[in-house]
Amino acid sequence: MRMALDRFTAFLIFQLFVALVVILLIVFRPGPWSTARWIGLSIALPAAVLLFVARWQLGRSFSVTPQARQLVTHGLYSKMRNPIYVFSGLMLAGIVIALERPYALLFLLVLIPVQVLRANKEAKVLEAKFGETYREYKAKTWF
Repeated sequence: MRMALDRFTAFLIFQLFVALVVILLIVFRPGPWSTARWIGLSIALPAAVLLFVARWQLGRSFSVTPQARQLVTHGLYSKMRNPIYVFSGLMLAGIVIALERPYALLFLLVLIPVQVLRANKEAKVLEAKFGETYREYKAKTWF
């Protein structure tokens, strides 16, 4: 079990490292430092870190398809039900702002409804498994 946990931790750290490198490569590209670049960086970096924290807190309950392994209600999940969706969207928005390519915001117009649909599917699966406990949790949290 300890070895699996170590691989899990190493994989999460690798994911954070890759995300931060991509953000830094985009933000520190040649060219003048505009207000948009600073704003994008100030959104993308904290969002990447919070995305990592949310992923860490979700632990082994993370899955690509909706599954109800356990109801995670601690940390960031005590305030919002889907912090991974929120912070990934913010990270991408920050990157787009830093790139100063407003047309790329259209990508977020597609991503956001897809994430809302995914969150709704996950909510149905969690409610089916955890019933009233999930409904109480849902009433106390945002998105």
